Amino acid sequence: MLSSYLPLLKWARGYDRNVLAADATAAVIVTAMLIPQSLAYALLAGLPPEIGLYASIAPLLVYTLFGTSMTLAVGPVAVASLMTASAVGELAAVGTPEYLGAAIALALISGLLLMAMGVARLGFLSNFLSHPVISGFITASAILIAMGQLRHVLGVGIEGHNLLEQIISLGRHLSGINPVTAAIGVAVILFLVWARRALAPVLIRMGLPDKAAGSLARVAPVVAVIATTLIVWQFDLGAAGVAVVGDIPRGLPRPALPDFDPELWTALLLPALMISGVGYVETISVAQTLAAKRRERIDPDQELIALGAANIGSGISGGFPVTGGFARSVVNFDAGARTPAAGAMTAIGIALATLFLTPALYYLPKATLAATIIVAVLSLLDVGAIRRTWIYSKSDFAALAGTILGTLVFGVEIGIAVGVLSSLILFLGRTARPHIAVVGRVPGSEHYRNVKRHDVIATPGILSLRVDESLYFPNARFLEDQINAAIAADPAVRDVVLMFPAVNVIDASALESLEQINHRLGDAGIRLHLSEVKGPVMDRLNRTEFAAQLGGQIHLSQFAAEQAIMASRAAA
Repeated sequence: MLSSYLPLLKWARGYDRNVLAADATAAVIVTAMLIPQSLAYALLAGLPPEIGLYASIAPLLVYTLFGTSMTLAVGPVAVASLMTASAVGELAAVGTPEYLGAAIALALISGLLLMAMGVARLGFLSNFLSHPVISGFITASAILIAMGQLRHVLGVGIEGHNLLEQIISLGRHLSGINPVTAAIGVAVILFLVWARRALAPVLIRMGLPDKAAGSLARVAPVVAVIATTLIVWQFDLGAAGVAVVGDIPRGLPRPALPDFDPELWTALLLPALMISGVGYVETISVAQTLAAKRRERIDPDQELIALGAANIGSGISGGFPVTGGFARSVVNFDAGARTPAAGAMTAIGIALATLFLTPALYYLPKATLAATIIVAVLSLLDVGAIRRTWIYSKSDFAALAGTILGTLVFGVEIGIAVGVLSSLILFLGRTARPHIAVVGRVPGSEHYRNVKRHDVIATPGILSLRVDESLYFPNARFLEDQINAAIAADPAVRDVVLMFPAVNVIDASALESLEQINHRLGDAGIRLHLSEVKGPVMDRLNRTEFAAQLGGQIHLSQFAAEQAIMASRAAA
């Protein structure tokens, strides 16, 4: 159905005056929040400030057509901006037309990749970026971003693509700190931190509803922008060395496709894939979290298409890669947005600001934007998650720590690569050595449990093994080794029963191993049985000769298997 690819056709049917009012209210609040964010993230990406505004218009309009989340707000975000700067900085110098062209091409390539994945329904591929890896990457990125923005807060030059280089560079330039710039930057940081913690309670005491107070507290950066811009203008602080945004071109971008440069696009393909993967994981996480609060449904594959279309829209309109932002989406949700139309109204608000408000931002100090970024990204640091992961799983902690160290020491791309590789190695390690338990019957029941954990009855001469993992090529030989070891430890065994309640797949390599196990046990005078085989697995086994060649039988339950074995022994 067309509505599957254009969710707009579904929610627009019930659109009325009340929904319009709710969406419009949310759009006003999000617009006020998004203007300084857009400028700040363009600065982070190494791009002119107006590019951040451009990247906040078309993506929101496009997402309105294709998105399934009622409250997700798409636009520039910190991590994607850092990844853009990292990728494009390897190919061109900041401030050059080539740098801008590469950033625009990166958005378009990311969009095409996401669209292709959505059409092919490959949303499951994002699962290869495990939560510890994403958490570690975001934590490390937050540290890198905050460290990099200190150059604007302090008014000094800080270079480097990793934390060590940035720290060394900062140490060399400490004597050149601009005191006026530092005063502005530190004051804005302190104000924004206070606003996050204390402004909402103050507004509530003044009589505002809880949700309204919370939403207004989140647009505190607007207050900082207005106040510091007026201060710099009034006291001519530009003459004291305070760096300002300067002239921002008025007007909307002209839609155009970036030039196709095969060499450039090839160089950007891998970074675009990384940005797409990280951006999609962040987007779907935010969308599903907010949707669950209203019992709404998110279509992950359609979200790939929507996010891809949004990035294509960003590229065509002269923007850079975008994704779903957590902070602005929460504000959109809390402000009462009911449909994606709130995003379209926000885009209109940004467009009007681009047309009429940019001259007023000439004296906006870059230190204010940098302070906004620092406060925003430091909220992404989740030290508690690091501690919880260490306590719960040392292997997952290894992936998390590897991602953090890889990102901080070697940069963004290496950090992501280390994280993904760590996740795959850990996954293969877990599944290559699946848990296999010797089980016995719980007295007075038909249930079977691990003999090492429970007081159970083990029937003499019967070895019952429960396999707690699907069987495929990495663990097929491990199963053989476990059975051989168990048989060698108990010469009285005459029947082996493999319980398969957790086996969802048996691939060709595992099937061959089962055939070898059956053959070797048969040579030793031992029968092999299976129990609790799932229907889809049984369907595939029935297409082979395995069931006919099996020394024993395939039973519906473990209890039925033991009863049948005992009956056959009695009959013999």
